[in-house]
Amino acid sequence: MTIGRLIRLSLAGVVAAGAAMAQSSAQPPTDTTSAAATQATKSTSKAAPAKGGTSASPEKRSTRGMRYEPDRFAGRAGTYYRMVWGVDGLVVKWAESGEVIRFSYHVLDADKAKLLGDKKLEPSLVDPQRGVKLVVPSLENVGQLRQSAPPENGKAYWMVFSNKGRLVKRGDHVNVVIGAFHADGLVVD
Repeated sequence: MTIGRLIRLSLAGVVAAGAAMAQSSAQPPTDTTSAAATQATKSTSKAAPAKGGTSASPEKRSTRGMRYEPDRFAGRAGTYYRMVWGVDGLVVKWAESGEVIRFSYHVLDADKAKLLGDKKLEPSLVDPQRGVKLVVPSLENVGQLRQSAPPENGKAYWMVFSNKGRLVKRGDHVNVVIGAFHADGLVVD
């Protein structure tokens, strides 16, 4: 690993830990958690610590883990997709053991989002780092693996790109292109 990458990873860990601490201090304890905390304090204060260990057993520790999920479209990007294209919640997922990449979006304004469901346009997913362009496969009996019904407000839509050979990996930054619609820099989950 390079030094720059190590620094980025350590900074990401510090930011995640800070966010977790801020969230846990902002939430008031509920009756069940405060009672459990009081009970755990009483039981640990009476018991002597084990030899070379701590007095709190793994069962008494909090099992609620937090997963850090950054805001995908902070600021202008999210506003742009909502205002210009009438969509929100753009997600690119690595699915079916990496054989396909699933792109999904939530429609806010059906008139603006018509272009994304247009059957005449050929959608593509481009990974500029790897120099790969994926397309929506068309099966003989099924047709294209995408939803092509006219969009409706409040509904989610999807399309699947063939990733034969698993060229696009999790964590890659990709661009989804459908006619004039360009969603750049989406991260593959």
